[in-house]
Amino acid sequence: MDEATSTITTSQNTLKLPHGELQLPAFLPDATVGVVRSLDAQDLEQCGIQALVMNAFHLMQRPGSSTVSALGGIHRMSGWQRPIFTDSGGFQAYSLIRANSKYGSISDRGLIFYPEGSQRKLKLTPEKTIQLQMGYGADLLFCLDDCTNAEDSLDVQEVSVKRTIAWAKRCKAEFVRLLEQKKIDLNSSDRPLLFAVLQGGGSFELRRECAEALLEIGFDGYGFGGWPLDQHGNLLTDILAFCRSLIPKQFPMHALGIGHPQNVLAVARMGYELFDCVMPTRDARHGRLYAFTRELDDLPEAMDSSWFSYVYAQDKKHIKANQAIAPFCDASCCQRYSLGYLHHLFNINDTLYYRLATIHNLRFMARLMELLRKNLRRDQNI
Repeated sequence: MDEATSTITTSQNTLKLPHGELQLPAFLPDATVGVVRSLDAQDLEQCGIQALVMNAFHLMQRPGSSTVSALGGIHRMSGWQRPIFTDSGGFQAYSLIRANSKYGSISDRGLIFYPEGSQRKLKLTPEKTIQLQMGYGADLLFCLDDCTNAEDSLDVQEVSVKRTIAWAKRCKAEFVRLLEQKKIDLNSSDRPLLFAVLQGGGSFELRRECAEALLEIGFDGYGFGGWPLDQHGNLLTDILAFCRSLIPKQFPMHALGIGHPQNVLAVARMGYELFDCVMPTRDARHGRLYAFTRELDDLPEAMDSSWFSYVYAQDKKHIKANQAIAPFCDASCCQRYSLGYLHHLFNINDTLYYRLATIHNLRFMARLMELLRKNLRRDQNI
């Protein structure tokens, strides 16, 4: 097995990256085009956020790779000096191109994408996506993968797995070439990390085939690829747990796209350490705020959903609510502003609402991670 250096220490539960160490488990907000909407770097730090996820596929379009370079890379551009992961764009290709062929095509060579309203033709190959992510200065890079839906046919899943493995091999080769070009030792603890994405849809056999091939190539960690929910919106618990069992514990696994609090709790209990999703920040902007229903010293059972609830900022019953969003929240907005004031800001569509609501939901997610880490240390007797 051509293993990349494993950088997670199970006794310490940390992930060492060029811009700092992550305490695991960790939730990463999606800063897709270089920003978590309505927040700046100081807001994110005060929420307890450790790292962000940006997207190479979107950054190459807006603001454009040359602009990112001119602005000093993604860390300097965004003012965020903690770790940044970059997604390759595989999922975006799935969601756009598979939904409407006018946006482009997918082949063994890579992706061809036609941005709406533009005459440009963008090409995204495994090599190109690694070049982009390295050029941006990412701390952790993802291989390009061919994403599918769990309900796709077995034939589609087989093509996806074959292509994902081939692309991962090409990504690894380009990653190693660029490290050598930059005179960075592959075994150095200061280098960026490379994760591969595990595909196979709802097929246990294909998931195993993909995992074994990716482990043979050797990566620093792995991500669960594909849509994690079935057609009814239920978490694919059997497949998620099976995929975690396929990857040795010394390698961290990223539950890509999982961000619903109850799903995060369930998947963390399976052994996944990293999570990202647009849901908490998007929910905040649309008036759905997260609240712990009680002060938690320990995490509830995975099937218990009574530990958190939703508060809808736009509800008329909150017009004169003079209390905080949640009684157990230590977010800056809850320490200073009432739910009634947020209701007012929402109704007048003031941008301050977006900032305060997003701070609230991200602080909720950060506290959930703190509880998970506390439980993990207790279980390991650390």
